[in-house]
Amino acid sequence: MPSFLNDEQAQLTQEIAEALTTRSEKIAVSDGTTGGLISAALLSVPGASTYYAGGGVLYTLKSRIELAGMPAAAYENYRGTTPEMLAGLAEAMRKRLDTTWGIAESGLAGPTGGHSGAGPGRTTVAIAGPVARVETLETGSDDRMENMVAFTTFALRVLRDTLTGR
Repeated sequence: MPSFLNDEQAQLTQEIAEALTTRSEKIAVSDGTTGGLISAALLSVPGASTYYAGGGVLYTLKSRIELAGMPAAAYENYRGTTPEMLAGLAEAMRKRLDTTWGIAESGLAGPTGGHSGAGPGRTTVAIAGPVARVETLETGSDDRMENMVAFTTFALRVLRDTLTGR
């Protein structure tokens, strides 16, 4: 496995690839504060084109509107991404790329907090598809790099658990 993945990420990615490939399903990805690490992990498995339809780093509101096709009205009076907004983004990416599954992640990697007053070290992951799921992680850390890795691992775990019914 590539050295940019830790052992847990590598294992989760293998399980995700097997689940999607076995069922001939595809996924679309919206990386936020992970900066593309979710996509990089999913693409690290040989044959990823059988299950990975595409994705993007949708880090700004403009990118969510322009690239994912989210309605601008969804971000009026924006004070931070809500679980409902993120679920909408996962669904928008899923529809835009005509996939079985969509995953979207967004949070506050640090070292500072966000518009809503929330502190760093918080991310939300939304899954859209045959099963919808939204989960949040709080690391309690303001270390940006540490959080990006933790957020990626968390997103992969939520995706694996959703795909396997855990």
